[in-house]
Amino acid sequence: MTQPSSAQLVARVWNLAHVLRNDGVSYGDYLEQITFLLFLKMADEMKGQPDAPTVPEEFSWARLEPLTGVDLEVQYRRTLEELGKASGLLGVIFRKAQNKINDPATLRRVVGLIEQQQWSGLPFDVKGEIYEGLLQRNAEDVRGGAGQYFTPRPLIDAMVRVMRPEPGETIADPACGTGGFLLAARDYLVKEFPLDRDERETLRERTFFGADIVDSVVRLSAMNMFLHGIGGKETPVQRVDSLAQPPSRSVDIVLANPPFGVKGAVAEVDEEGRVKRQKVSYARPDFVAQTPNKQLNFLQHILSMLRVGGRAAVVVPDNVLFEAGAGETVRRRLLQDCDLHTILRLPTGIFYAQGVKANVLFFDRHASGEEARTRDVWFYDLRTNHHFTLKTRPMGAADLVPFEEAYHAGDRSKRVESERFRKFSLQELLARDKVNLDVFWLKDDSLEEGADLPRPGVLAAEIVESLEAALDEFRQVADELEVPEEAEPALA
Repeated sequence: MTQPSSAQLVARVWNLAHVLRNDGVSYGDYLEQITFLLFLKMADEMKGQPDAPTVPEEFSWARLEPLTGVDLEVQYRRTLEELGKASGLLGVIFRKAQNKINDPATLRRVVGLIEQQQWSGLPFDVKGEIYEGLLQRNAEDVRGGAGQYFTPRPLIDAMVRVMRPEPGETIADPACGTGGFLLAARDYLVKEFPLDRDERETLRERTFFGADIVDSVVRLSAMNMFLHGIGGKETPVQRVDSLAQPPSRSVDIVLANPPFGVKGAVAEVDEEGRVKRQKVSYARPDFVAQTPNKQLNFLQHILSMLRVGGRAAVVVPDNVLFEAGAGETVRRRLLQDCDLHTILRLPTGIFYAQGVKANVLFFDRHASGEEARTRDVWFYDLRTNHHFTLKTRPMGAADLVPFEEAYHAGDRSKRVESERFRKFSLQELLARDKVNLDVFWLKDDSLEEGADLPRPGVLAAEIVESLEAALDEFRQVADELEVPEEAEPALA
């Protein structure tokens, strides 16, 4: 029997996704069910191998696959429920798992699709391509949560390339989502270095550390890592609130795009029996500022995670660069305790959430003292006069090449100022009001008299983005002023 090509296998999985979507099964639900079933099938194929996941025979693929009708549905539900109680990789994959395909005939079709292929024999890159294709589609389908700030792969790859991870270095993402940064670093290491046996074992078992607070996202990330050959019976991805306590380990590299927004409110009941909500901050001894602002807290957490000599590349929204109060305090610490050497101003239109204006901060952590602090910050403006949209003009790898070349990852002393790349001294930045790092100098051509306007579609998208950005800034102001939310009736 001829094995299907990678493209054919991707198309086969996708076709069923579309069919189920028409039947009312969302891409997210389909992706979860594919994760459960594919994991069971691969565990069955890997029996006898040292790293094979240990699935109890009663809930194995061999018990599930021959069944049809109600028997299949009952066995599948029991399997999900029982494996969710397990420890290790099994517990992460099946935590709070539920059957979202309620039609036994439809479930049978998905099981049949998985059964047709010998999955464990496929190269890691092929399995990863299939799964990451589903993750991408799910992100496009989701307008909030994990999909809202799904980081474009060209940006992830560019960040990894200029960071230049090396074999033996530890790499972490404290808000890992579906594992995009960690796996891009894995791909870079595999392609750039002829790893020996010990180095490959280190890459698989002791290189990557990820965390996220959302069960379903951790499940997808753990499965993504498993399909790429990272981990084994355990997984490097944990379901934890990274901000709840100081990090348990120091790492060499952090790559991250932490969630935007504020920490969730807690409910209290007032004297009249009504529920009121009050924002809370993380009270950590290693934080220099107490704030409900998630991105500021993640930036502080990442500073704590980095070992001396470590380096980080972190996506943050614009408000991190100019927000007063806690924002200024965190920026001063970043400039004092680290070498914040580069800020990349990202263009709009690259995230699924409209109106997101973001940047990438690149910094190194040094030992305390005068030598540790920032001397100069280089700003690369990829935003002004660049127009991207998700569908008609998506940002590609070629759009980031000029930045990568200007960055000079091999020797930053060779950097040269240009129209889009400028250097500002620490003294210049400290002299700015509230140490505002939202620095820009290029003129927006669309504001010039007589300038050609963007195409109607691009213009409409930019208007929406501007309105969304303004609304987000108003929310930030309300959060800072701690405007109370309308009280809700208390539940009995």
